[in-house]
Amino acid sequence: MSTMSTTSTTSTENTWITTPVTADLLRGHLDVEHTAHGLLPHRLPGWARRQLPDEQFAVVESQPSGVRLAFRTRATTVELDALPTKRAYQGLPYPSVDGVYELLVDGRPAGRATVSGGRLRTVDVATGRVELEEGPPGTARFTGLPPHDKDVEIWLPHNETTELVALRTDAPLTPARPTGRRLWMHHGSSISHGSNAGSPTAIWPALAAARGGVDLVNLGFGGSAVLDPFTARAMRDAPADLISLKIGINIVNTDAMRLRAFAPAVHGFLDTIREGHPSTPLLVVSPVLCPVHEDTPGPLAPDLSSGTLRFRATGDPAERAAGRLTLTVIRAELARIVAERAADDPNLHHLDGRSLYGTSDYDELPLPDEIHPDPAGHRRIAENFARLAFAADGPFAG
Repeated sequence: MSTMSTTSTTSTENTWITTPVTADLLRGHLDVEHTAHGLLPHRLPGWARRQLPDEQFAVVESQPSGVRLAFRTRATTVELDALPTKRAYQGLPYPSVDGVYELLVDGRPAGRATVSGGRLRTVDVATGRVELEEGPPGTARFTGLPPHDKDVEIWLPHNETTELVALRTDAPLTPARPTGRRLWMHHGSSISHGSNAGSPTAIWPALAAARGGVDLVNLGFGGSAVLDPFTARAMRDAPADLISLKIGINIVNTDAMRLRAFAPAVHGFLDTIREGHPSTPLLVVSPVLCPVHEDTPGPLAPDLSSGTLRFRATGDPAERAAGRLTLTVIRAELARIVAERAADDPNLHHLDGRSLYGTSDYDELPLPDEIHPDPAGHRRIAENFARLAFAADGPFAG
């Protein structure tokens, strides 16, 4: 275990021990960046970030979905100084909402906090223009922790870029010990990233990981799961005991490719991952039910006609004959590809996304904006994934 360099200071309430935030205090990341303010966790390595095609991908990659601080301590009070980059959308009737920091003690919820201040990134939805307003760091504070030795995790906001400035406790800390659990690396779209989830541990991959007794590396990138080769290479090079890929919705709603390009892109993505993980259980998950895109191609467009933000597909269903992609087409193609490859790859598996969220789920828990589930929808997807993937006869059976 690493030896940490610490600094003690005294206040009217506590004798604070300041511990530098270093990579060995983090879980769920692939890289870190040292900034002028502190440490910025990343979910793709530096060489991959240099290949990102646009600012939107760069923003969601830097949002630490699934990333958490993990340490062992007797401290009863913990403070984390952080510089968040919050987001707002000009032209939409929704204010900026502070991200949630969740603290777990020995795996159980023990507190929530938010950080005021920080930067504000405002996007004009009509023009795409971005304005960045600077602001100061703030503090997430947790008190009343039990005084015995314990494992502490602070899950960072899944939807808010977070630079870690300082970590203070009223007792020494050391990096968390290895858990001994299997490492599950998952890649997907904004649903996997956590859109509309209420907190970082309530995104469906985090809920499913907890049910399956595994450690999560979440490579869910909002709007950006389009079979990019650099994502496959990053997954190839990262450690993992279990791998899953949720493929389809972003390819349709960005209108990123046609059927002719889709199948070779899937094969290439799988080939690259298999270069580094030749026999790791690998689960390919097709899209969950999304009525607006089931038989209508993209691109996707925002729709404010109802007074709230919803989305609609703008493609022409008649163009499916020319290779335009829909979720129905993608599900059939993924099932075919996996079935053919599985003849030579017994650790490759397929899961129809509608078994995670299908027609009956949509009737009970409709998608509020027609694309993303609400918090109850995240729980439903997690329950179904854990039941199917981590079952005794499932692809991720322990």
